[in-house]
Amino acid sequence: MNVADIARRRYTTKAFDASRKISDADMAQISEVLRCAPSSVNSQPWHFIIAASEAGKAQVAQGMQGTFAYNAPKVNNASHVVVLCARETLDDAHLSAVVGTEDADGRFATPDARATQDKTRRFYVNLHQNEWQDEQLWMDKQVYIVLGSLLFAAGALNIDACPMEGFDAAALDAALDLKARGLRSVLVVALGYRSAEDFNAKLPKSRLPAAAVISEI
Repeated sequence: MNVADIARRRYTTKAFDASRKISDADMAQISEVLRCAPSSVNSQPWHFIIAASEAGKAQVAQGMQGTFAYNAPKVNNASHVVVLCARETLDDAHLSAVVGTEDADGRFATPDARATQDKTRRFYVNLHQNEWQDEQLWMDKQVYIVLGSLLFAAGALNIDACPMEGFDAAALDAALDLKARGLRSVLVVALGYRSAEDFNAKLPKSRLPAAAVISEI
């Protein structure tokens, strides 16, 4: 696998072929990429909602109204749509679940190692919650890390993708009843296969030259 070729080949798809569906096997890989994504101090401050049915996609499309109506066809015609959500806060129950899972997975040789990991994670959570007071921004940054993993994985599987910030978050949160689950929407990613009407597929990829964006020291 040449990872540079994947980076050069993938692009933001503007129109999807509604008749083509992603296989269950490929979606299982996508789901595992989401689950295994990295986050600061392994905080995992997220939840992912995957809409595969027409009814599910219609729910997500409720966030694409008014100013953002141009994104509705991407949601409706995609094979699958992923809503990347952040938690409203990293509470004790979530932090306890994370360290408990780490313990069950065999990450701690001793009880002291578990206690140290839990204390360190809670130190950073407290820092963002109380001292810097930027917890939501911090969690959003972790969700964007997932976005990078998701887009690259889709490219590796020859699945087309369109990440979207252009949606009414309040409307989408209401449509999916996210507040009741302690969540809020951050990003929406449509997945599927391009249609013949996708103008962006015919355009050359354009990025600044390496010398403009990469320095070696």
